[in-house]
Amino acid sequence: MTPTIAGSGPAGGTLVASDLDRTLIYSAAALELTMPDPEAPRLLCVETYEHRPLSYLTEQAAGLLAALCERAVFVPATTRTPEQYRRIRLPGPPPRYAVCANGGHLLVDGESDPEWRERVRERLTGCAPLAQVRDHMLGRARPEWLLKERVADGLFAYLVVERALLPDTWVKELAAWAGPQGWSVSLQGRKIYAVPHPLTKSAAVAEVARRAGTERTFAAGDSLLDADLLRAADVAWRPAHGELADSGWQLPHVRALPERGVLAGETILRRMSSALN
Repeated sequence: MTPTIAGSGPAGGTLVASDLDRTLIYSAAALELTMPDPEAPRLLCVETYEHRPLSYLTEQAAGLLAALCERAVFVPATTRTPEQYRRIRLPGPPPRYAVCANGGHLLVDGESDPEWRERVRERLTGCAPLAQVRDHMLGRARPEWLLKERVADGLFAYLVVERALLPDTWVKELAAWAGPQGWSVSLQGRKIYAVPHPLTKSAAVAEVARRAGTERTFAAGDSLLDADLLRAADVAWRPAHGELADSGWQLPHVRALPERGVLAGETILRRMSSALN
């Protein structure tokens, strides 16, 4: 029997685009299980890395997501590279479309779409070169708090840092420099991202909506790199944690939830399911 593919349904209906890390799935450090232990939700591991469990959602969220995939075109929209994304095993049928590298890759049935990659390359020609931005970041980083640095698919750069030792003004100073260069800066957990302005999740999701023929879009996310995605949606949700919540970012069609941590992911899926009705 041919497996069902999420997002392969008829034209019309709803596209649901969601960030993954700290929106739908959570590392152990980000779960925020503040309730008494006997009241903690049962968790489902959806990612392993180097033979160890890494990311989770609640069992209730898993059921909600599987049901959602049967009723809408579900599109994971993540800053992860395709390689990092493929480690995740979400409940329900595998999504036909996925947005990776913050919009740098549009996966179709698990493979990066070459036409989309070429369009992205053309859009990035107006920004400062990646090498210049990476050199600037590294030149101002300090060994006492810099754990490692990475370049993602030749598209953007990020640092992994020790948050407790990171100076309070460092990210703001980097953002002030990067803006005129055509780049955005985002602090997510222990990672500091520098991403070119034209590299957006919303552009890739709009292309999926065009191909799938959907009529409305729901979205969810927690970081500044998700702001464009939420802004472009018809209805959107954000948790009470993350950069958007910390900055008070809000729009009339964006629902700010009171939940934090893994329970926020469950609530997002519950609200999306109710909105589909």
